[in-house]
Order: sequence, then C-alpha cells, then structure tokens
Amino acid sequence: MAGDAVAIGYNADGVWTSVTYHSSGAPKGGRDYKTEAEAREEAMRDLRRRDLVKGARIEILSSSDATGYVAVGRGTDKSGKDQNVVGRGKTQREADESAMAELKKLGATKN
Repeated sequence: MAGDAVAIGYNADGVWTSVTYHSSGAPKGGRDYKTEAEAREEAMRDLRRRDLVKGARIEILSSSDATGYVAVGRGTDKSGKDQNVVGRGKTQREADESAMAELKKLGATKN
C-alpha cells in the first residue's frame, strides 16, 4: 500500500483556484514511500508552491493508503455551486466512472 492525496485551494470568495494530486512514488519500504498522512502533507506543500493566486485556504479533498487509480471531477449543481469529487478504482476507467457517479449523486452534471 502507498499513500496518496488530492489537495484543493480556494480563494477568499470560496471559489476553487487550484488542485493537485500526490502519490507515493514507491511501495512500502521504498526510498520515496509516503504514508497517507505524509502524502497529505506533500499535496498541501505542492499546492502552496504551485498556486499562483495564493489561495485563502487549502483542504484535502481525498486521501488514501490504498493502491489504485484516482480521478478528480468537477461539476455544477442546479443551484450553480461547484462540486468537486474524487473517484477511485483498480483501473483509470473505474476511477473515472466512480468520479462521474459521485457527481451524478450530487446532481452536479453541468459543466
């Protein structure tokens, strides 16, 4: 198992401005292995470094110690609010389908 995390940054108005993903680069015991907690820290550090607008807040959208694929999805619900989700799967296709299913559950199928 290897850690991974998705971090998202928001501006002062609560609008997301940036997103990043960090995945452990090695299996447990490897030189670049990261636990879930360490992956969360790396994702937040990476977002702070890359965020050109210097967002007002950063949060972890999702993190895991499970090995697999990840997809980040964004859609707009009927009220006009953006919804951000993470899908996971054993293949990229499964992760993509999972993210789309999460957006559908939230009614965020626009954009």
